[in-house]
Amino acid sequence: MLDIRLIRKDAKEVEKKLRNKDPEIDLGPILTIDDRIRAIKTEVEQLKSQRKSVSKEVGEKKRQGIDISSITAEMLTLGDKIAQLDHELAHLEKEFIDKVACLPNLPMDDVFVSPDAKDNVCLRTWGEKPTFSFPFKNHVELNEKLHLFDFKRGAKIAGSGWPTYRGVGARLEWALLNYMLDIQIENGFMMWMVPHLVRPDIMFGSGQLPKFEKQLFKIHDEDYHLYLVPTAEIALNGLHYDEILHEEQLPLKYCAYSPCFRREAGAAGSNERGLIRVHQFNKVEMFAFTTPAQSAQVFEEMVASAEEILQGLGLHYRSMLLTTGDMSFAAMKTIDIEVWLPGQNRYYEVSSVSNCGDFQARRAHIRYKHGQEKPEFVHTLNGSGLATSRLMVALLENNQRADGSIALPLVLHKYMNGMKELKVDEV
Repeated sequence: MLDIRLIRKDAKEVEKKLRNKDPEIDLGPILTIDDRIRAIKTEVEQLKSQRKSVSKEVGEKKRQGIDISSITAEMLTLGDKIAQLDHELAHLEKEFIDKVACLPNLPMDDVFVSPDAKDNVCLRTWGEKPTFSFPFKNHVELNEKLHLFDFKRGAKIAGSGWPTYRGVGARLEWALLNYMLDIQIENGFMMWMVPHLVRPDIMFGSGQLPKFEKQLFKIHDEDYHLYLVPTAEIALNGLHYDEILHEEQLPLKYCAYSPCFRREAGAAGSNERGLIRVHQFNKVEMFAFTTPAQSAQVFEEMVASAEEILQGLGLHYRSMLLTTGDMSFAAMKTIDIEVWLPGQNRYYEVSSVSNCGDFQARRAHIRYKHGQEKPEFVHTLNGSGLATSRLMVALLENNQRADGSIALPLVLHKYMNGMKELKVDEV
């Protein structure tokens, strides 16, 4: 959430930056409500002061035996007016919070201004696109003989977009998760196992609510009002909800595995079959709490950690600095890491690393204290480290052979009990 003091100080400049993310943003209604709230608070303070003076006058006249009926009526009028204004204030403050909570984070100054993802800036690439001397297949076609996934049974259980992994496919998915967690732990991220269901205030704290309510899966009955996590980021951010940390503790670097639940699969195109865009997928998440001075360095560390995983797997990728219009709601700077998928003839994101500044911390009331100074909001950062569904696609499509078998990267051999390849006749 943005600091209202910043908006009040320079509304035109803030609105200009916000429109670099969303051209439709208009701060006018928010400022109008803010002005009315401040005017009501001033009026209520004046009325309460007046009521206090009248109350003293009542006591004085009672002692003197003077009729106080007119003053009592004035007291009642003042009380009614205060109650009326308090009611209006409560309504306006809720409306104000709802509107401010829907404003995205401000992009950093070094982020390229454009509404179009086509203008994202390629920072670097690693490796080369594979070349094939045979007609290559996409992962769905490869699966016809490898039998790593069962999309029909997943659809029978939960509907389309809910894949099942079977046999060696399930083992390979688990191997990827273990490999990625080991890399993150080696790079200084403490592993957590977190709930996959969270409360509404935890969702709000990460920036998911209220704006993305319709994109979330939830449980809402007489006993529970919980949301399934679209990423472990939400739960990791919630670990220190409403806490004051000590500067000596920072940075805190965490990682966690979770399944991720999202409604977004409905927009899948004809080339986005199989594992490309699904309602449930697995992901290892990186998350960090830092001081403002530490966040830029930790951001680079998180990007490097994600890239290290792809280099270990031998997968060609590119790292892209996102434009203002392509960044997420809570981010002020984002680098997406995209792998090449031959079967789709394009790059797909497998990691998105974002610096959110104090945007989430302000919503989740997470601060840190330096000595005896007043607590300040921490900075939060998050990044996929990595998401496995598209990573699985990349492994299969980039490492396929003419006979339909798949060469497994060396780093995965120990996690697959020495298995070095997926053979059609063995899976």
